[in-house]
Amino acid sequence: MNTSPLFDLTGKIAFVTGASRGLGRTFALALARAGADVAITSRTLASLDGTKREVEALGRRCFATPLDVRVHESIEAAVAAVHAHFGRIDILVNNAGCNIRKPALDVTWEDWNTILDTNLRGPFFVAQAVARHMVGRRYGRIVNIGSVTSVAGYAGLSPYGASRGGIRQLTMSLAADWGPHGITVNCLAPGWFKTSQNAMMYENAEWVSYLSDKIPLRRPGRADDLDGTVVFLSSDASAYITGQLLLVDGGISVNDTRALPAKK
Repeated sequence: MNTSPLFDLTGKIAFVTGASRGLGRTFALALARAGADVAITSRTLASLDGTKREVEALGRRCFATPLDVRVHESIEAAVAAVHAHFGRIDILVNNAGCNIRKPALDVTWEDWNTILDTNLRGPFFVAQAVARHMVGRRYGRIVNIGSVTSVAGYAGLSPYGASRGGIRQLTMSLAADWGPHGITVNCLAPGWFKTSQNAMMYENAEWVSYLSDKIPLRRPGRADDLDGTVVFLSSDASAYITGQLLLVDGGISVNDTRALPAKK
């Protein structure tokens, strides 16, 4: 891939969590196309086979290792395995996440813990484990994955929205903590993209049409709409940007989002 030197990731080592499918797979491939070698994780190692083959088909090295971000020992083991394999981590894309879509009155204690442990506690401790190594090298790019729910509220997404709002605040705090060590920390916040978590909603043509009318660019996001942003935040082009939330949402965050209906 021919890129401007500012966006060229040749020689960099990127670590992408939750990369077996969906946006994580998209991020891993985008970074590989920009020149990075990539470490990828998922809770089950076999589920990473497809992403690993695609990264290697681009001529980049790929290392797959299991990781459950809800388990601290798993985080420490995965980061240690990547360091043992590649020798360093230059870029972290903190992507692993989950959602349980329910009306607020139906959310259980277990639902809340599952979502917050996966989407907020886990990413903090992954970033911490990676940053311990970045600090000594005085270099690092950390990209936390948020959501349009980092800045807007939606019915049926109370714990998810809390976790994504928390990621935005966490990003700012970590940027302040680690900036003196040459590490940037930013938050990439996608809008409405079709993923395995929400695919059933996109089967409702009426809902998709209504959603598209709420988006100034008049369509939900496509996976490749995120490629340029994740490369930008991982590259020297963003060297003086830290603690920021970058929405990639087709403009929906500038409109009234309160009336978005759930799938009938």
